[in-house]
Amino acid sequence: MAEKPPVVLTIAGFDPSSGAGVTADIKTIAAHGCYGVACITALTVQSTAGVRRVETLDPTVVTDTLEELATDIPISAVHIGMLGTAKVAKAVAEFLGQRSGRAKLANVVLDPVLKSSSGADLLDAAGVKVLVERLIPLADVITPNVDEAAALTGLKVGDLDEMRAARARLHEMGAAAVVITGGHLEKAIDLLSFRTKDGVGEEVFKAERLQSQSTHGAGCAFATAMACHLALGRGLAEAALLAKTYVQAAIAAGHPLGRGTGPVHHLYRMNQQRRAAGNGGES
Repeated sequence: MAEKPPVVLTIAGFDPSSGAGVTADIKTIAAHGCYGVACITALTVQSTAGVRRVETLDPTVVTDTLEELATDIPISAVHIGMLGTAKVAKAVAEFLGQRSGRAKLANVVLDPVLKSSSGADLLDAAGVKVLVERLIPLADVITPNVDEAAALTGLKVGDLDEMRAARARLHEMGAAAVVITGGHLEKAIDLLSFRTKDGVGEEVFKAERLQSQSTHGAGCAFATAMACHLALGRGLAEAALLAKTYVQAAIAAGHPLGRGTGPVHHLYRMNQQRRAAGNGGES
C-alpha cells in the first residue's frame, strides 16, 4: 500500500486566475507530494490585470469548514494567506488557539497578505490588528515580503540591515520565526530569523533577481511550499531554502498568460518529468 502523503491545509481566498489563492496553493501542495485541503476565506473578481472586487465569506462558514476538516483529517501543516476581514481573521485565530482539547496544529505558516500587487486591500485595518495581536503569536513562521514587513512594523525595509531591524520588531510582536522575502529588491535576498535558547539565529539566502512577467502568486507559492517542507519533516532553514529554490524555478518556467502579470508555473516539474520520460529517462 502506498504511503499516505502529509495533509496541508490552506486557508486563503479564491483567485479565479489561479495564480494565487487556494487553487494555486493546491497546485503547490501537489507539486511537493502532499495532499491539499482548503478553506476559502473570500471570493475575488480578478485576473492577471488585477483585483476588481472582493467578497469575504461569513466567518461562521470559515469556522465550520475548519472544524469539519480538522475533525475528519489529520493535518500536518497549515498555510494562512488572504483573510479579508477582522471577523474572518478572528475565526481563524480562534480555530488555531482554541482546539477544544485537541492537540495544537503544527507547522503553521502565516503569509500576512495585506494588499494585492495591483494595490487592492485584501485585509481591512481591523483585520491587520487581529493578525498582529492574535495570529502572529500563534504561527510557527511568518513570511512577509519587504512591503508587508514594512507595513506591519512601521519601518523602512529596503536592504538586509533594514530586514534585520524589521525581524527584531516582528519577534517583539510574538513571531517565533520570520522569513522576510526580498524578491522585489535588486538582489533577491531572503532573511530567515528564528528564536533560539541563546537569543536569535538567522540564515540569509541570496539569488539573482529574475526578470520575468510571470511572478503572480510568488509569495503564496513560497509560504505554501514552506508549509509542505515542514509537513515533510524538514527544518526551518532547509524548508526556506527549498521553498526559495522552488519559487525561482516556477518563475523561470512561467509563460505569458493574460494582459497583466502572469502566474508562476506551480507545476513546472510535470514538464520536466514528461521530457525525461520522452528521453527514455535520461536527464
